Amino acid sequence: MKRVTIDPITRLEGHGRIELFLDDKGNLANAYLQIPELRGFEQFCVGRPVEEVARITPRICGVCPEAHHIASTKTLDAVFHVDPPSAAKKLRELLYSAFYVADHSTHFYILAGPDFVVGPTAPVAERNILGLIAKVGLDAGKTVIQARAMGHEVVAMLGGKAIHPVCGLPGGVSKGLTKDEQQRCIEIGKQLVEFGKFTFKVFEDVVLKNKAYVDLILSDAFTHKTYYMGLVDKNNKVNFYDGTVRVVDTTGKEFAKFDASDYVNHIAEHVEPWTYLKFPYLKKVGWKGFVDGQDSGVYRAAPLARLNAADGMATPLAQAEYEKMYKTLGGKPVHQTLATHWARVVEIMYAAERVLELAQDPEITSTNIRVIPKETPTEGVGCVEAPRGILYHHYRTDEKGIVQKANLIVGTTNNYAPINMSIKKAAQGLIKEGTPVTEGLLNMVEMAFRAYDPCLGCATHDAMGRSLMEVRIYDHRRELVEVVKR
Repeated sequence: MKRVTIDPITRLEGHGRIELFLDDKGNLANAYLQIPELRGFEQFCVGRPVEEVARITPRICGVCPEAHHIASTKTLDAVFHVDPPSAAKKLRELLYSAFYVADHSTHFYILAGPDFVVGPTAPVAERNILGLIAKVGLDAGKTVIQARAMGHEVVAMLGGKAIHPVCGLPGGVSKGLTKDEQQRCIEIGKQLVEFGKFTFKVFEDVVLKNKAYVDLILSDAFTHKTYYMGLVDKNNKVNFYDGTVRVVDTTGKEFAKFDASDYVNHIAEHVEPWTYLKFPYLKKVGWKGFVDGQDSGVYRAAPLARLNAADGMATPLAQAEYEKMYKTLGGKPVHQTLATHWARVVEIMYAAERVLELAQDPEITSTNIRVIPKETPTEGVGCVEAPRGILYHHYRTDEKGIVQKANLIVGTTNNYAPINMSIKKAAQGLIKEGTPVTEGLLNMVEMAFRAYDPCLGCATHDAMGRSLMEVRIYDHRRELVEVVKR
């Protein structure tokens, strides 16, 4: 048995390694995505005043603190039994939509883009953002940087800071929008919609017009039939900020629909001893292992999953591209993992259109932005669609509002089982008897997880209630001297 390790895996947030095991003939026997880091934010929250949690959990990482802040703020609404004013909800969603454009653009252009623009087997020194700009041109690079900056400008305007926002309060938000700020948001919204159109053009020219890339997307090595989960509005359209959780099966038929507060009756978490991440699955189907199909409880929750779980997009330009994607790929649901990048581009346009819609809403400058909580805090659940998948926050407090228990199921955790399955199947399809295991080939294996845009920092926690720490000690020659486990 030969062991091939990809360590560290690249172009993602957090730390992890892929372990590939080849049989004596050189064929893949098994594969694992192992997450060795532990960040125990659930435990950090215990013993704290619950209103502080919306400022604690965003510190999990600097990639998507907005997702944790807004999910936590919605959970505080539930804990304190208070319904925010309409304007407050719109301000939260405006911030969140602007964040989405910036976050999805980071992944599409900087993390995943080099695989398609520069090439999956291009030299490592070229397969990065600088190589991408060299291919598409400096002006295109400036366009991407400007769009991300505008998204963060809106976050800073509404959230108090461009990173780790602090605006969310139980019952509303701490700051409204002035008329001048509204006009700036409208201007930004219009520019972001144009950026969405620009991104569609890039995807069309670079990916869809390249037959090799299309064949790779459609290949069996990057295909899994699973259940899909996402938030939908009252019309079953995609919504990032609020809605009902909808699950469809491998044929696209609705399997379940529930409020976030009921998630414990639908989702359970499987544990393996070799990683700090858990493996969520659908309770009513059950855990059948790392397999796909109608009889497996494994589900996906990334951008493609959201589009599969919904009946469409709630904005016109995004809806047109949504229809084009499914028509091109043969109808719903789409099971090709790499098509997640296409879905992500559709979501960039949806988020940009929502920024413009919300900025133009007359109510967005209302001063009625908070209802003061008056009831005794107890327990609550809140969720949003983080860019990487649906994000659940669940807190239970005592009568003084001190957190007794906290649970987080983040986007990457929802996708952890299918990520492992995707890595294994890609490796099986790419690594064959007699095939040299090159760096470029291993990068194509990494493309299987990169489609999910995993954020491993916020996904990890102590699954067994005890530390499984492993310390590796190296000497000055970088040779392993000792391994200490606890």
